[in-house]
Amino acid sequence: MRTFTKSLVNFLKSEDGPTAVEYAVMLALIIVVCIAAVTTLGTNANATFSTVGAKVG
Repeated sequence: MRTFTKSLVNFLKSEDGPTAVEYAVMLALIIVVCIAAVTTLGTNANATFSTVGAKVG
């Protein structure tokens, strides 16, 4: 039981877990921003190509 308690205390003192969680949250936010940017860019490009296509045709 003593070794379990020691390992639990060491785990709680360790900062590897919270650091990994922070990196995961940062990565998720970056992915959301990238998806939003690509979606917006795609919508604007589609509108531009439609306008040019209508004027040419």
